[in-house]
Amino acid sequence: MKEGKAFFKSRMKWVGLVGLVLAAFSLFVHFLLARFTEYGFSEYQSSITIFSWRPIFETSDLSRTSPLYRRVWGPVVQLESLHPDANPRGYYAGPSAQTNGYIFVRIQGGFHEIRSSICDVVTVSRFLNATLVVPEIQQTTSKKGISSQFKSFAYLYNEDQFMAALAKDVNIVKTLPKSLKSARRNKEIPVFRVPYSASLYYYLHNVLPILIKHSVVELVVSDGGCLQSILPPHLEEYQRLRCRVAFHALRFRQDVQELATNILHRLRAPGRPFIAFDPGMTRDALAYHGCSELFQDVHAELIQHRRSWMRKRGIIKGQLSVNSAKQRLKGSCPLTPEEVGILLRAYGYSWDTIIYVSGGEVFGGQRTLIPLHGMFENVVDRSSLSTVWELSRIYGREANLDENYPRALPTAQVEMKLDAWKNSGPRPRPLPPPPARPKTYNIEGWWGWVAESDNEPESTVVELRTNAHKLLWEAIDYFISVEADVFIPGFDRDGKGHPNFASLVMGHRLYQSAASKTYRPDRKEVVRLLEQIRGHLYHANHTWLTSIRRHLRSSLIDGLMLVSNKSKSSSFLSHPVPECSCLRPDSGETSSNASSPSVHSQVQTALGVLHRCPAWMDGEKSSSSKEKEHEEDIDENDPSSSGLFFQHTGSHDVGGEDINLKEESQFEDQEEDGGD
Repeated sequence: MKEGKAFFKSRMKWVGLVGLVLAAFSLFVHFLLARFTEYGFSEYQSSITIFSWRPIFETSDLSRTSPLYRRVWGPVVQLESLHPDANPRGYYAGPSAQTNGYIFVRIQGGFHEIRSSICDVVTVSRFLNATLVVPEIQQTTSKKGISSQFKSFAYLYNEDQFMAALAKDVNIVKTLPKSLKSARRNKEIPVFRVPYSASLYYYLHNVLPILIKHSVVELVVSDGGCLQSILPPHLEEYQRLRCRVAFHALRFRQDVQELATNILHRLRAPGRPFIAFDPGMTRDALAYHGCSELFQDVHAELIQHRRSWMRKRGIIKGQLSVNSAKQRLKGSCPLTPEEVGILLRAYGYSWDTIIYVSGGEVFGGQRTLIPLHGMFENVVDRSSLSTVWELSRIYGREANLDENYPRALPTAQVEMKLDAWKNSGPRPRPLPPPPARPKTYNIEGWWGWVAESDNEPESTVVELRTNAHKLLWEAIDYFISVEADVFIPGFDRDGKGHPNFASLVMGHRLYQSAASKTYRPDRKEVVRLLEQIRGHLYHANHTWLTSIRRHLRSSLIDGLMLVSNKSKSSSFLSHPVPECSCLRPDSGETSSNASSPSVHSQVQTALGVLHRCPAWMDGEKSSSSKEKEHEEDIDENDPSSSGLFFQHTGSHDVGGEDINLKEESQFEDQEEDGGD
């Protein structure tokens, strides 16, 4: 009997041991799958993830043939004949095997500054017949806390694609030769801090002689552009080279591109078009243009603090105190998200329109977007269309940070103050001040150091890492903004007065799909119209609505003309027309309007586009002239968008339908009176 029990116990031990081995093997297999099938796992996860965005739509969608749909989503017919063409025209020699030396470039700045600078240094390298070393992006790997698996340029862009796409234009290498590497390490190579928008004369007479003498020079570019925007007519091929760099060679690295594509697919999944909106409300831009009084809290003080810092460094020449109200009336301040929301609702976009908020930082945080959320149900951004895991995957393997915030005061000092506090004698004797708290601040905007010092604190490792992450966030936003059905900017200038992120997006859209709707509102005119109804913003009359619709409609063309005169002198990429575009007129239009110039031809003449597209592009067909004619006559007074300012009341609201009907009838009465 005892032998049977012992045998049973030993058998149970073996069964338990086998179970443990199988469990360990199962865990090992799961780790292998997670390690080596990361892409497949991410696809699976994205398919089952419930994102924070819950799309809410009306039961019926607008017909694509309806006048309202064509007005708010249809193409800009005057620009349908413009097509991208950045290929060389005429004879274009390849890069020489024998060059004058190597150009090593360090680029500092944000996303739009880096992108513009890369295009410029490639152009300069061809002009000087030099070999370009893949540029180093100082914003990323030179700082602490960034993943070591990426090498500077490759943190943001696809290095191999960049080199392959420009193989017929410039000689590009990944690193300097060993002998020159050691010279650079010992600081023995000449360094040029290139001024913003430097002329070709500067490079020809200052950089080229040194390059030929030393076989290598280092350029430091920090202001977002190291070559003048407008070049002489005989150097037009260099402008097309800029376009080839910006719109073809600069592709984001694969995992960033994949995440951006996935987010775009999720935006389009409901089967509806969407708007991309870039607020442009950065702290630097607000400080530079004197718009601190747009905020009525601590943010105004933070902006003024930054403006003071800019004045000390010569970035700003004007006074510290600026009348923000006057700046706003002049159109020098950004349109707020609330004002942009009012424009869109007035133009005819319904409450369930999908709006993607792009462009990285919105100074003031999410609270500045609350009015926009109140007017549109489906306001989203990259964080609401992706998971934390997906975003962290593109950062790479980052080391844990040792810094703990808030930092504590030295122990001895704290103990001394505590002793003084405890041994201060009987009350009500005046007490010494309590132990000082560690000075901390929150990166979201509530700084504790504003009143302590005129200088801003040095960036922490956490902030440096976040700045690098912002490059990746803006890369995703850039991709989606270019592909959006409609784009509208809140501002088009950065914290140095130069064209910003939104300007690059508008330039890319003009090159890639000129006919897609890109609003360029005149901020001065918009503010004038908004001031007319300042006391009743959400109950505008019919005449005011018509004025807004006419302005936004005209901004599609008139705004483009304004950019060609204003922004192009600062940034070629914000307006790459006519150098990088060609004309493919519709055959029906050519035959019917042979005697009299059409609106289309007038627009094309104003933009200076004269080059005909290559024959292989003629196979594509544009919309018929009849449809174009009909769209030209769409009435801004279309009553189908009446009552857009009345707050949407969903099915969960009691009596919501009756309230809506009353509001609609009130608005109709208001429309009749507004025509007088």
